[in-house]
Amino acid sequence: MKNLLFPLVAVLIWSINSVVSKAATTVIEPAAIAFYRWFIALLVLTPFVLLPVLKHRKMVAKYWWKLLILGALGMVLNQSLAYYAAQTISATLIGIFTSLIPLLTVIISIFALRVAPTVGIILGTLLSLFGLVWLVSKGNPASLLEHGMGIGEVMMFIAAASYALYGVLTKRWAIPLPNWQSLYVQIVFGVLLLLPNFMMVENKQLTTDNISLVLFAAIPASIIAPYLWIQGVIRIGANMTSIFMNLAPVFTAIIAIVALNEKMHSYHLIGGVIVLAGVIIAQQLRTSPIRRNSECNSNQ
Repeated sequence: MKNLLFPLVAVLIWSINSVVSKAATTVIEPAAIAFYRWFIALLVLTPFVLLPVLKHRKMVAKYWWKLLILGALGMVLNQSLAYYAAQTISATLIGIFTSLIPLLTVIISIFALRVAPTVGIILGTLLSLFGLVWLVSKGNPASLLEHGMGIGEVMMFIAAASYALYGVLTKRWAIPLPNWQSLYVQIVFGVLLLLPNFMMVENKQLTTDNISLVLFAAIPASIIAPYLWIQGVIRIGANMTSIFMNLAPVFTAIIAIVALNEKMHSYHLIGGVIVLAGVIIAQQLRTSPIRRNSECNSNQ
């Protein structure tokens, strides 16, 4: 039972970080917190990981471009877009978009890893898309035809898709480096990619109002939560661990209501439940439509 605490606490930390992203919009620029987050994480990890990375420098040199792409997806696109999205959408909605990552990972895997689509993936995708439309349109899907999606929703969807692609490429490439060493090099590339945008920001000061938010994003959300998640995968398996991500929107909504006084509307509940139902169906219903059809044909 205690092994279940590893992914549970990891998801709780990431849910708090969604609220931190929203709270940070009034005290620090998105480009600044995105850079500080990974720069501080890099400083914290360096004493523990730098020497092992240097010992594997030939391996790093061989796979540097793949590590660069992973850094761009996981540390730059995913995180930066989430901070910019937080300027126009609620923390609750950020949490719901985050819960789409497992489903998007499965969808991308169909094309990148040639994973056969199942009944669950097809039904789950359709159901989650409907739930997302319900959410974004605030319970009035017809309004999307008139106004389209807001920039914050588009950014958050791209952010979730970026992290899903990150997960698929990590599995496909299987870079022969230990997890922390691979992550460290990705963070180095991420910091370098984030630096130009950070330099163009006028107000990038760390103050008493924003330092706690930056430190939470840098240490619990970027170091402790990934460690706990990896431990969860090791102890209870990847499939069981991934189910806990479904709790992210629930945790985020509760924390956002308490900490930010966000309002919970009926369309949040209806759309969120539909999205989660779609994700769970995609994860749990494994029957292959191709296999079922072939079995039906063989029985005739």
